[in-house]
Amino acid sequence: MTDIKTLNRAADNIRILAASMVEKAKSGHPGGAMGGADFVNILYSEFLEYDPKNPKWEGRDRFFMDPGHMSPMLYSVLSLAGKYTMDDLKNFRQWGSVTPGHPELDVERGVENTSGPLGQGHAYAVGAAIAAKFLKARLGDVMGQTIYAFISDGGIQEEVSQGAGRIAGHLGLDNLIMFYDSNGIQLSTTVKEVNQENVAAKYEAWGWKVINIEGNNPTEIRKALHEAKAEKSRPTLIIGHTIMGKGAVDAQGQSFENKVSTHGQPLGEAGGDLSKTIVNLGGNPDEPFAIFPEVQALYAKRAEELQEIVKVKNKAKEQWEKENPKLAEKMKIWFSGLAPKVDWDSITQKPNAATRAASSTVLEALARQVENMIVSSADLSNSDKTDGFLKQTHAFTKNDFSGSFLQAGVAEFTMACLCVGMSLHGGVIPACATFFVFSDYMKPVVRVAALMEQPVKFIWTHDAFRVGEDGPTHEPVEQEAQIRLMEKLQNHKGRNSMLVLRPADVQETTTSWKLAMENIHTPTALILSRQNIKDLPAIKDRYNEALQASKGAYIVQEEEGYDIILLASGSEVSTLVEGAELLKKDGIKCRIVSVPSEGLFRAQPKEYQESILPKSQRKFGLTAGLPVTLEGLVGESGKIWGMNSFGYSAPASVLDQKLGFTPENVYEQVKKMIK
Repeated sequence: MTDIKTLNRAADNIRILAASMVEKAKSGHPGGAMGGADFVNILYSEFLEYDPKNPKWEGRDRFFMDPGHMSPMLYSVLSLAGKYTMDDLKNFRQWGSVTPGHPELDVERGVENTSGPLGQGHAYAVGAAIAAKFLKARLGDVMGQTIYAFISDGGIQEEVSQGAGRIAGHLGLDNLIMFYDSNGIQLSTTVKEVNQENVAAKYEAWGWKVINIEGNNPTEIRKALHEAKAEKSRPTLIIGHTIMGKGAVDAQGQSFENKVSTHGQPLGEAGGDLSKTIVNLGGNPDEPFAIFPEVQALYAKRAEELQEIVKVKNKAKEQWEKENPKLAEKMKIWFSGLAPKVDWDSITQKPNAATRAASSTVLEALARQVENMIVSSADLSNSDKTDGFLKQTHAFTKNDFSGSFLQAGVAEFTMACLCVGMSLHGGVIPACATFFVFSDYMKPVVRVAALMEQPVKFIWTHDAFRVGEDGPTHEPVEQEAQIRLMEKLQNHKGRNSMLVLRPADVQETTTSWKLAMENIHTPTALILSRQNIKDLPAIKDRYNEALQASKGAYIVQEEEGYDIILLASGSEVSTLVEGAELLKKDGIKCRIVSVPSEGLFRAQPKEYQESILPKSQRKFGLTAGLPVTLEGLVGESGKIWGMNSFGYSAPASVLDQKLGFTPENVYEQVKKMIK
């Protein structure tokens, strides 16, 4: 057991590095990092089990940061562990550096999640703990890892903490330990000015074990972590009462701790003095980017301990593999991140059904064929039709993770975070569902999932105003345009940051699910109808023709020498087919194009794009969303019939008539274009 003097020395080393990084960058958040240094030091030097030589070891403990603004603390402790160099720390927040202002997913360097938007990071940890429980139920003690999380006052205040805390307690996630860095200071005020709730009582009410400690006392931190590790029925919250800017002093050498100003600006700009602070913490202000010899020795000793820990666990794993060769093969495949093998050809769809119902048919097949898939619904499984999956399994309950379904309750934001956390953990394929209009609650998570390139499947049903009687509160209009922007946004690898698919009939739905499951690089959105849709016409075999959706857009039908191209996604395509029949009677010939994904279409060779939507041809687009959804496809010379306002409360068939989503209106609008 490391002596307290050395532990304090290591924590002070972290404080010096963190404050120096921010000062050099002239930007950042030093105060919280200085206050939280004691906990992360104990965690990394005594508790966190990982393999320094194999950062992606499946059985490693995982540490999820919620307050991304405290990145100087994380980078500093990871530098002690050998993951970052002093030059990396000096380049904090600079172009091309590996130390961005808020941590970005980098498992090789020990960063398990991108964080910044407060609340999301600790919710990822809850998702990871669920994934670990799920895998342990299938693979055994080889998946006995602990999930650690670090949250701040801001994360506790964010509403997502309500959902994450409730679900973690409800499921009894005893493999989850969260440290709450409670320093009473936030960016523009003290905490007591905005929040006086009893946090401990709140978490206890959710079923958590709660331990209150002095958060800068290594003995109390160590004791609390041992106690939390011994807990076998509940998640644990360690409330560490810490000191913001611990060790900071001003130019006169007086304490500069517990200042609001040090939350979000360098010590020097806040009124403190970095040089005097470094001296106060036992460092050399002329060489702030240095690791003390005794701290180097501490982390070298931990590296040796980790070698032994990993050696023992790997030996146990090897024995497990010999005794369970089939499970070992499954584990290898599941953690490969590769797309699962699915017999897509055997899926039989009911004709002329809603695409949400077609999705249910696919989910039934996936439940039988993809053993490591987890599906979640926000209290809508019988309406978003994820019950197709649920009927083949059962929901998670405390002490029973043998099923594959998470009933998240009414918590779309939390549910999305949990699924992202499952994906970050690895070994599982998560999907979650709700009504499309409620994607608004999920957008912040979708964005970070796209940034982290996590292949979560987002299932959004009730895709348009045809929700009808529920009225405009439940009728998506602008949501499709919003989410399709993610196909225009590139991630740092140059890929579309998201795959967005709105299938036009049941067979396109099967194809869309195929594309979703094969997409292992980015999140996927599946936008599905509530109402039944007529199957699109088949030349020979509708399923095989629908496979062309993999190119984002394709020709459904056309007449030789066509006069105009009609294009849409989703249920509007079948309306175009009926409209084309009316136009045909007047001698107007049409090509009909289904565009389930503009992003996929734009990724095709220019020659293919031109062959489907020639620039020289007039185009008419139909969308139940904002007209801007199709503007890039129809072009300036074309015309779009879409929604320019919120919907209304009425039966779907009435809304179609009143809002002009009929074959007759398609006929009228095209006739006006072709005179």
